[in-house]
Amino acid sequence: MTQEILKDQVAIVTGGTKGIGKGIVFSFIQHGATVYICGQNSEVGKEVAKEANELAKDIAKDGRAFFLQADVSNREEVDKIIQEALTNHKKIDILVNNAGITRDSLLLKMTDEDWDRVIEVNLKSCFHTCQAAMRPMLKARKGKIINISSVVGLIGNPGQANYAASKAGIIGFSKSLAREIASRNICVNCIAPGYIETNMTEAIPESIRNELTSKIPLGRMGKVEDIAACALFLASPSSDYITGQVLTCDGGLAM
Repeated sequence: MTQEILKDQVAIVTGGTKGIGKGIVFSFIQHGATVYICGQNSEVGKEVAKEANELAKDIAKDGRAFFLQADVSNREEVDKIIQEALTNHKKIDILVNNAGITRDSLLLKMTDEDWDRVIEVNLKSCFHTCQAAMRPMLKARKGKIINISSVVGLIGNPGQANYAASKAGIIGFSKSLAREIASRNICVNCIAPGYIETNMTEAIPESIRNELTSKIPLGRMGKVEDIAACALFLASPSSDYITGQVLTCDGGLAM
């Protein structure tokens, strides 16, 4: 039987409607949390929340899921979703920043728009959500913030200078914030996934997938569940003495 290690916890997961974010939502629900799923596609988001609630019911857990539509690169929309969670549940225990996009191009051909939009969605959104969510955490003198970076932010990747910069920025941002608020018992950590089996990687041609896999010491791409397990650990009491760290889950790619 799944232990409800997040029972009575309230979590917000951005980019929670697919891939890694959806996996984290389901993991948190399975362990008893109430989860606010943030995304831009209302139809998809409501369906994910419905699936999550059916899962909680099937396994007789107390977790509940709600969808909140928002562009997390927009401060006003972020403030609105944070306030709605506080109005309904009076607290925020866990924040997971997973929202992210790619607009790949060699730097020589990269446009200002491609650079700016990736930085806004991937990095600036963390600034907005952390600043808004940390206020109730500071008052409560506890909280967990988990920012999803990438192995690309550690080692780089051709054609992804904007994405790598945003993900490396998340690491520096998280380490700085961790130092600022550790005295209030708020832990801030990153997860740096490697190549994970999602709809995005499934679209990669098989020859390129094979080439990528050959560079991974464990010999395979990761699964969404691998990253969800990392997020669950960092959200749980088991990580109460861990802050300012990068948990790299990449099959050994960046070692």
